[in-house]
Amino acid sequence: MCGIFGILNRSGLRKNDPAVLSALADCLMHRGPDGGNGIMTDRVAIGMQRLAIIDLAGGMQPLWNERRTVALVANGEIYNFVERRRELEQRGHRFATSSDCEVIVHLYEELGAGCLDQLRGMFAFALVDFERRLVLIARDRLGEKPLYLAESDGRIVFASELQALVGAGVVPFVLNDVAVRDYFLWGYVPEPDSAIVGTRKLPAGSFLEISLDTWAVRERRWWSALDAPEVHGNPRDVLVESLSEVGRLTVRADVPVGVALSGGIDSSAVAALACANAASDVHTFTVGYEGQDHHDESDVADTYASMLGTQHHRVVLETDLVARDFPRMCRARDEPISDLSGSGYLALMEAARAEEVRVLLFGQGADELSWGYPWAADAVRANLRKGALLAGRVGLGAYFRPTRPPRSYGALVSWALDGGGLLAGRRAWQRDLSSPASEAVFYNGLPWWRWAVRQLGLSVTDDFLERVEPVRPERHGVSADLSSRPDLAITDLLLRTYLLSNGINQSDRLSMSASVECRLPLVDYRLVETVIGLRRRIEDWKLPPKAWLRDALSEGLPREILERPKRGFTPPWRSWSKEIFAAHGAALPDGILVEMGVLRPMDSVPSPFDRFGRRAEVVMPALMLEMWARGMRELEASSLTAGRRGPGQPWTQEFVAVDL
Repeated sequence: MCGIFGILNRSGLRKNDPAVLSALADCLMHRGPDGGNGIMTDRVAIGMQRLAIIDLAGGMQPLWNERRTVALVANGEIYNFVERRRELEQRGHRFATSSDCEVIVHLYEELGAGCLDQLRGMFAFALVDFERRLVLIARDRLGEKPLYLAESDGRIVFASELQALVGAGVVPFVLNDVAVRDYFLWGYVPEPDSAIVGTRKLPAGSFLEISLDTWAVRERRWWSALDAPEVHGNPRDVLVESLSEVGRLTVRADVPVGVALSGGIDSSAVAALACANAASDVHTFTVGYEGQDHHDESDVADTYASMLGTQHHRVVLETDLVARDFPRMCRARDEPISDLSGSGYLALMEAARAEEVRVLLFGQGADELSWGYPWAADAVRANLRKGALLAGRVGLGAYFRPTRPPRSYGALVSWALDGGGLLAGRRAWQRDLSSPASEAVFYNGLPWWRWAVRQLGLSVTDDFLERVEPVRPERHGVSADLSSRPDLAITDLLLRTYLLSNGINQSDRLSMSASVECRLPLVDYRLVETVIGLRRRIEDWKLPPKAWLRDALSEGLPREILERPKRGFTPPWRSWSKEIFAAHGAALPDGILVEMGVLRPMDSVPSPFDRFGRRAEVVMPALMLEMWARGMRELEASSLTAGRRGPGQPWTQEFVAVDL
């Protein structure tokens, strides 16, 4: 696990590039506090900062093949490295380290870019092939490990985090207006877009191959969840076997392993798998909230941890501490994400680091894969209805169905203003008639999306709206499989939007900000392919949430956990919002967003709630974006291109005696 970075320049590296590389390394120090290294030639430089997890003494990168013609820097873990190494050694390959990532260079020798198909794990890497005179930059299937690109005029700079590109002076801090508009409606910036002009994300499951002779650049998506073949067998039996294998592979480490335990089914399943397979005692960490808020599940987690016999740690988050650390949390996420649960995640990561637990497993992914969100199944129904409307099988009458009044006060107000669902039905009918057939009813089918659109129109400047109006935010919800199998399309969209750009991004950045490796066993690509393969044969979206998963875990988890409603690390958002705005709300009226022409000038600090007590869908995201922007501007202003290590601590440069 580490942070990686590099520069490729068609006309040769520039005079100041060693300083840029040093600054990139400095900006990624939190991802790899155990040392750094790299190589530099006339046109290419790659480097890394290492967090030692496997082969603590000998796993420093770059890693080489036997003839030293292939060099690699990699971020992540190759879970099946033991099996792949055994096969490679039987075919005559010789290994110089015990690092899991060394299998990549030897597989590349045999298969080129096809080596990616043999890797099971989370990774982003850059590989220089001196014989073929090319560079391969790749990212894992589900996008667990990040990679940002800044490309211009025959020059590519890449890094594991966006803040490194800003802090090293590679790009100035200028907001991407379209990405900002998407952020306000999605709650994050969907891939492959980035929040800063001149940068983008290498998409999950994609690679770049650059010829150093012709500068031909080939980008290809090498994996898609929807390519999973049909899987036969009883879903329970198949998933029991798949989960068992995931548990065995994802605990491999030469350091202590922990689990973030919320008391729900997902994290409890991961904890049980870890305890059954780990080579040493497992630590568990749970977060509780000041005053034992109804969101607090730490008592349940404590009880289950006692049953498992783990070394258990409870973190109690006080509201004033959450408010105080709010700007730091927003910046630590590296890109804007409007999810208050980040404070809880960061507290768990820092608690793990304090206990010298360098690997922390989370249960993310099960909800997106197994209908854990009721609205996802509703989206399948909505897309079936849209398809029937466009085919002429139903008309306006199919959309006029009154809904039951909700229980919460804020939701009840929205329901009443919406005519008990009748007005929403007419809007949905108009939306389905006017939108492309391949554009899914997805986020835009949820009430908060409509409220966010309305509030955004009242909050941002007219100039901002003119700049972003030609690009529809719904474009991220397009799927070619929508008409034939909307359940598969919705699963795929969940994986590559909300899970990827919120859940995975947040867990990676917050864990690495504390120098802790986060692993997500339930995002294992084989498990994903298994579920989708089963779903090709048996539709399960009408079943209760997580029906297959609960069945597969029925003999391994206590009944009280299997039957608990989903909570996860859901925070006491109402009390937190009030305290956060009391501490930081004054930043909005004349902040960076106003200065950059995004938000309208404000006379006073806005409230996170409207007059009916409902959550204001734009105000808290705006404050989170403002705090993130301030962090980025401070980073830009700190002139990191000069390097912070001092003359006695330069970035190690190993100059390769190969003329590119």
